[in-house]
Amino acid sequence: MAGAAAITASDLRARFVRSGMRARRISFLLVLPLLLFLAVTFILPIGDMLMRSVEDPTIAQVLPRTADALRSWDGKGRPPYSAYAALASDLEVAQRDGTIGRAATRMNFEVPGMRSMLMSTARVAGKFEPPYAQAFNAVDARWADPEIFGALRHASFTNSIGYYISALDRSRKADGQIIMQPEEDQVYMMLFARTLFVAAMVTALCFVLGYPLAYFIAHASDKWRNYLLILVLLPFWTSLLVRTTAWIVLLQTNGVINDVLAIFFGDGARTQMIYNMTGTLVAMTHILLPFMILPTYSVMLSVPPALRRAALSLGARPWQAFWRVYFPMTLPGAGAGALLVFILALGYYITPALVGGRTGQLISNMIEFHMKTSLNWGLAAALGGILLSGVMALYIVYARVIGLNRLRLG
Repeated sequence: MAGAAAITASDLRARFVRSGMRARRISFLLVLPLLLFLAVTFILPIGDMLMRSVEDPTIAQVLPRTADALRSWDGKGRPPYSAYAALASDLEVAQRDGTIGRAATRMNFEVPGMRSMLMSTARVAGKFEPPYAQAFNAVDARWADPEIFGALRHASFTNSIGYYISALDRSRKADGQIIMQPEEDQVYMMLFARTLFVAAMVTALCFVLGYPLAYFIAHASDKWRNYLLILVLLPFWTSLLVRTTAWIVLLQTNGVINDVLAIFFGDGARTQMIYNMTGTLVAMTHILLPFMILPTYSVMLSVPPALRRAALSLGARPWQAFWRVYFPMTLPGAGAGALLVFILALGYYITPALVGGRTGQLISNMIEFHMKTSLNWGLAAALGGILLSGVMALYIVYARVIGLNRLRLG
């Protein structure tokens, strides 16, 4: 009997294990479409972006002999004679094959104006004869500058951090030394700082406006609570472009808000509220405010009202009961809302593009410019990679300081 009981227990244990494995397989198959969707629409594009930020084989493919000749050069003094001969041969072949445009566009990202120099040189490279250095200088005097060959050398490496160097307003000399760009050419660090400032300001404004509103909704009657929630959710039912355009109508110099100010204080009260930082902050705060209200409101609903009454009954003043009992319990929701707003604000570009003007543009607008206009996808990917790194760093700091176990969306 004991043996039969032991066999039965072992059999039941095995069946239990098989049942658990079957349930896990079914669960995995159910989420597999979502995983595939995330892989195709999220993971692969980010991976491709990060690869483009460090990989560019254009020069190595179009000017292979030049790339090989320059890799043995230390960037000091004049480039070797073999580099001139190799470049003349590569330009002749690239001109004949029709690939010179790719190399010229790539080098124009490194040195502005180098596209025209390469194209004009390639058209006559087939007629060059030794000594090649004089032949190059006769076409364009800029070929006498070793920094031109230094730029060719840096671009000849298939994998490099060159785009990240440019994204941080730095440049490389021929010998590899990294230096700051001239002050008048520094753009990206200023835009990164402005983006962080705008994201922080929008987050602070959303907290100041959203926390009291979430508190009011959470403590309203059921009837009014539903109406107020509909008002909060209403912007989600309207196109982002429509909402942004509405702010243009409201904030422009002859818009509704300035007309009201003019009625009460005269035409001198009209002020510029659009196409600047003010317009960016106002429009982004309005658009992102629901992302602060909803997580905060959902956590407020879970706070037992009896806790505040208990604090009052123990002698605490109303503000003490709120600050020391209620507010700390709602911080996980407010923290989740602040994290959402800050991360979303870092990547906004439609609203700043429409209402920001020159002083309200963010780094996302520069990424969009390089993707669609300049077609410098490597630099756009590097800017996006730095922005992604900032978001990941923020997430890690939040996890270390506050803790992901306190992050609550509902």
